[in-house]
Amino acid sequence: MTTTKVFFDTEFTGLHQKTTLISIGFISECGKTFYAELTDYDENQIDEWLLKNVIGNLTLERKGLAQTEFSKNGDTTYCGDSEGLKPILEDWFSQFEKVEIWSDCLSYDWVLFNQIFGHAFNIPKNVYYIPFDICTLFKAKGIDPDISREKYGCGEVYAEMPKHNALWDARVIKMCYDKLTKND
Repeated sequence: MTTTKVFFDTEFTGLHQKTTLISIGFISECGKTFYAELTDYDENQIDEWLLKNVIGNLTLERKGLAQTEFSKNGDTTYCGDSEGLKPILEDWFSQFEKVEIWSDCLSYDWVLFNQIFGHAFNIPKNVYYIPFDICTLFKAKGIDPDISREKYGCGEVYAEMPKHNALWDARVIKMCYDKLTKND
């Protein structure tokens, strides 16, 4: 059975127990992507920093798209409410036999991922229930886990990219993973 590594990131309304998902992005090791922006996040939890750095980097919601889905060559884009996200994300994961999930500082990301499916026991059967953290991989390779992911993964080019966009951040996690494991 072939296992595909999938790298993901989320943007959410804050580092607290009642946080809500704003966006989520995935990129597989073979380059297939999934990106969703949620329209039902708790706007009362949005502060100035989130407004400028996260909401300002949303691409679909700003275009006025709602309840839309676009799939092409294994890539999927969705803008809509949380309830509509689950079946679309399940469909995206179904293109892979077995999935190993990687993220960065994934405490909140993994909880929000499981919340999409209602419970950890309800995640798609082909998704391995134990996530992996790029922070731990940095530490295991003797690199300070507080390193700039963008500089490490893609050098100076990163300055032009939209930090705090879930899909871009997932791409950066993948670039870091690829560089960290290049000689393994």
